[in-house]
Amino acid sequence: MPIRATPFVHGEYYHIFARGNNKQDIFSGSDDYARFLIALMLFQAPPSLQAPITNIRRLVRHLVQSQALNITDDGITTLLKRRYVHLVAFALMPNHFHCIVQERHTHGISMYMQRVLTSYAKYRNTKHERTGHLFEGPFKSVHIEDDAQLTYCSAYIHRNPRELPGWRGREHEYPWSSYRDYCGKNRWGELLTPTMVFDLVGRGDRYRAFVEASGAKKRATHPLLHID
Repeated sequence: MPIRATPFVHGEYYHIFARGNNKQDIFSGSDDYARFLIALMLFQAPPSLQAPITNIRRLVRHLVQSQALNITDDGITTLLKRRYVHLVAFALMPNHFHCIVQERHTHGISMYMQRVLTSYAKYRNTKHERTGHLFEGPFKSVHIEDDAQLTYCSAYIHRNPRELPGWRGREHEYPWSSYRDYCGKNRWGELLTPTMVFDLVGRGDRYRAFVEASGAKKRATHPLLHID
């Protein structure tokens, strides 16, 4: 694993993003989105704690059909014991993704993202019988320096789907984003950790009102925030 010039700091939040090589799509259907989401959720813990992952295809099929993670409560409890990151927010778009992640263990984010991206690239290349790089270089990260940046970044991420046909004004219903979990029932339980954002701006309708008033995706308050 390459050593970062600027290491991630324990307890700090980071905006993580990556897009497809040459801006190509990295997701081409519900199965792809579901496969990546399962990795985002379950790879927060070391491989030795991932006994619940017995059949990825079954998990993908269940997630696509019911928008729920088919893991037992005991399995989730096992994963929660030694997470090395906390996943705060995410949005998956056809050719890129965004997430907010908190570092909870030394090299946690680096190990987490390496496993997520390597696993998904192998799946995608095998599925489409292709070779070469799926992503445009290593994932990028921006340190979130204060509460205002954290809440704005969450709004920016959650407004991404507005640029897709049919989703403007319905971003909170988009299935491949945590926005619907912020506004309604959390599909992922404690594997999604939005508490800090909720403490700052509220949840449900209050959070949605904040996002709509934020101006996110119309302007960027950080030079590295906008990558589309």
